[in-house]
Amino acid sequence: MIIDLRSDTITKPTPAMREAMFSAEVGDDVFGDDPSVNALEEKAARMFGMEAALFCASGTMTNQLAIRTHCRPGDDVICDVLSHIYLYEGGGIAVNALASVSLPQGERGKLTPELVRAHIQPDDIHKPATRLVSLENTINKGGGCYYTIPEIAAIRQVCDEHGLKLHLDGARLFNALVETGESPESYGNLFDSISICLSKGLGCPVGSLLLGSRDFIKQARRFRKLMGGGWRQAGFLAAAGSYALDHHVNRLKLDHARARKIGQMLEKLPEVEEIFPIETNIVIFRLPETILAADYVNQLDQKGIKAVTFGKHLVRFVTHLDFTDEMLEQLELRFR
Repeated sequence: MIIDLRSDTITKPTPAMREAMFSAEVGDDVFGDDPSVNALEEKAARMFGMEAALFCASGTMTNQLAIRTHCRPGDDVICDVLSHIYLYEGGGIAVNALASVSLPQGERGKLTPELVRAHIQPDDIHKPATRLVSLENTINKGGGCYYTIPEIAAIRQVCDEHGLKLHLDGARLFNALVETGESPESYGNLFDSISICLSKGLGCPVGSLLLGSRDFIKQARRFRKLMGGGWRQAGFLAAAGSYALDHHVNRLKLDHARARKIGQMLEKLPEVEEIFPIETNIVIFRLPETILAADYVNQLDQKGIKAVTFGKHLVRFVTHLDFTDEMLEQLELRFR
């Protein structure tokens, strides 16, 4: 048995999700007449209390479309130094939006109102114009930690004071929501745009959604076409997204519980020096300086356990839809 904990992106569609995909009614999304795509976009927008949504191939695409739509060439984006849009999207902020970045360093990737305020550029012709603040929830490099609505509301106030837009990279937003019990609508009230991923904890084969106002999504759709992101009978994929939003959100609590159990196992291993606080489905642990993460991951792989390095001495596990209680028991046996 291979125990694959590299990411929550490695899941396969469940039988019920496959059935929803196979039976989907489809059209041509570029012409706007794929009913399954339209239904997914309407469902997601309604869920978050926002006006419109756009179905895209990936979270990188939805994030980059948001930045491109909000910003003009030469503008500045404030995001934490650990944020996905800065570290893992191929330099897209510079390439797609022709924008620069200001990089506060928050605690485990979380910005505060004070950090945002301190990184707003002055009104000076030598400086780029601050246009956008981007938050990530949950925070991948922060070990799956999350913002609460009061924390976000305080940052929103700073944005309003300075005329800034606020974007959310919500790749694992539903993981945060099931932990806090907060509503999607509360997020829609605070952000100008939201990206949500369907192919991580929700278990879809592919796809993300960008949410915002009708005018914002209309412009983002134009940029999606420019990027080559128009697709045809995408309803087969959109049907998986609709199914996931209906059936796979609450079960994320199981992933979180299993992640905490992995943390308890790791506490017993002498080579584990530190375990990041486990708040959702991501487990990051630190090895001593005498053990390289790459070597350790290779040793795990020889025992049928797949993980990823997250730094020179950091290793990451991510629990997901296809990681079962049986695998959890096997993991403990192999650790022993």
